[in-house]
Amino acid sequence: MRLQGKRAIVTGAGDEIGRGIATTFAKEGADVAVCDLNSDTVTETGKILDQSGAASMVATLDITDSTRVEAFINSVANTFGGIDILVNNAAVMPVAPIETEDESDIAHTLAVNLMAPIVFSKYCIPHMRAAGGGSIIHMSSVTGHNGHPGVAVYGATKGGLMALARGQAMEVAIDGIRVNTVSPGTVDSPMLHNFIKDNAEDPGAAREAFDALHPIGRIGTIEEVANVFLFLASDDASDITATDIRCDGGYCVQGQQPRN
Repeated sequence: MRLQGKRAIVTGAGDEIGRGIATTFAKEGADVAVCDLNSDTVTETGKILDQSGAASMVATLDITDSTRVEAFINSVANTFGGIDILVNNAAVMPVAPIETEDESDIAHTLAVNLMAPIVFSKYCIPHMRAAGGGSIIHMSSVTGHNGHPGVAVYGATKGGLMALARGQAMEVAIDGIRVNTVSPGTVDSPMLHNFIKDNAEDPGAAREAFDALHPIGRIGTIEEVANVFLFLASDDASDITATDIRCDGGYCVQGQQPRN
């Protein structure tokens, strides 16, 4: 129960990694508020949270609407009695070379992936300060470290989140608020399964190729990523701020171990 008594917000928690983070937090004792654009999936996440016995809140939310974001955050703080943890997980990832991307799509990616985390932080920080401290964790990516064709704009937003976290961390360290990022590699998730299904002629070979990109020989799991967020949200990480933790199986380094 490493988060006993903590109050958390997780964005983009309708499914996949966001749901995994939210349910992990609840199992560790936190009260958890989740939001997502998809009403059906975030409602299902809420049902899972209720089964854990922790208090929960569910909202269908367009995180690019700053007025609604502020109202959601204030509602969470009023219901839970404060906010201690913010996970900015929600993101979109259009796949296309920059010269073929419509500018409205680029603007939307920037709004969801970078602007929304800034706005969520803006309105959560006063509540964390009132609580005597807190932890903000942005979902970054290996694409913010390495160049990847087709997702350059997405990668730019993820690199931006790492820079954002460093600057935020310096602003709020005096208030006992820590700010960090997590950069997963490829994760065994429905998003990956759908990507392979829609784009690969040989799904089995495509999956093997994704595994081979990671020096440990496999891609990560949702549980492994969620556990990194749990660590950073907990008091176990009390001396860690302005830091990015890569949970990528060595992908960014690309070192290779001999295999018999």
